[in-house]
Amino acid sequence: MNPETVKKPRAKRPAKPVNGKETRSKDRPGVRHVTVTRDHDGQRIDNFLARELKGVPKTAIYRIIRTGQVRISGKRCKPNHKVAVGDDVRIPPAHTREQGDFQVSDAVIRQVRNAIIHEDKDFIVIDKPSGMAVHSGSNLPWGLIDAVRQARPGEFVELAHRIDRETSGCVVLARSGEALRHVSDQFRDGKVIKRYLCLLDGHLKEAKVVVDEPVLKLRQTGSHTVETDDEGKEALTHFHLLQAYADCSYAEAEIFTGRTHQIRVHAAHLGLPLAGDDRYSSEASQRKWKKRGLRRLFLHAHSIRFESPGGDEISCNALLPDALRKVLDQVAA
Repeated sequence: MNPETVKKPRAKRPAKPVNGKETRSKDRPGVRHVTVTRDHDGQRIDNFLARELKGVPKTAIYRIIRTGQVRISGKRCKPNHKVAVGDDVRIPPAHTREQGDFQVSDAVIRQVRNAIIHEDKDFIVIDKPSGMAVHSGSNLPWGLIDAVRQARPGEFVELAHRIDRETSGCVVLARSGEALRHVSDQFRDGKVIKRYLCLLDGHLKEAKVVVDEPVLKLRQTGSHTVETDDEGKEALTHFHLLQAYADCSYAEAEIFTGRTHQIRVHAAHLGLPLAGDDRYSSEASQRKWKKRGLRRLFLHAHSIRFESPGGDEISCNALLPDALRKVLDQVAA
């Protein structure tokens, strides 16, 4: 056969954009430009990219944002930047995991489905178990949001906020762009009421203790550590004593800002680290709580209250998990 007559294989067309209209790019091969539509108006750029770059770890998404490879209407951005209708988002090529690597098991899908404590046309509230991340990341092929999306193919579902992987309890997901914008504004303005149950290693000296200390995130390979620092971001936590025990305090923590590890860092700042905290408590404290049967962080997001787009109040409560209840019974004995 004459080599000139051999047909070259047709190049694969890029996947269709999830979040908006895609246009051809004059950049290097593989770069795409996506125009933001109304459904994603006000969405954080890291979450916007997570849907466009399916299978790409969050750490990789943060890296391409941080290095300036992602541009919004020609300008660099930060991960918490919120896109607007009509924005042109430059999306570089990014390495994904192998197809199928982040498929969530049927057992986890059932677990997440059974953990739904509220659902309406605007929101889903899930009682997230400890140990399950809210999204994929370094060495984490999937998170809560992936499980929900896999169970509801084709539906709009986005995280309205985040809680630590080690923390259990209420997580809000939005079912439309309008609902996401509405609740995101409430989180930004401090109008969402968030309360956590926690066990402090030591005695809370008063019935109510207020910690108003800025926190600063320190970047480390594969993880973050946070500390109180005047150069950090404003953070406010109220600790309310529920029950005093021989060497610990069962308390409710209400947060008025949503900083990474805020309750954990503020508890440690008081000299009362959370029971089971493997990052902000001493090794001696960790050994003590393991001997008492605690195998996780004692922090549970038990209550959240916010407003729907229609003006109705949504109030959700998640019961203290049995594993934590058993620890309380043990220290009370």
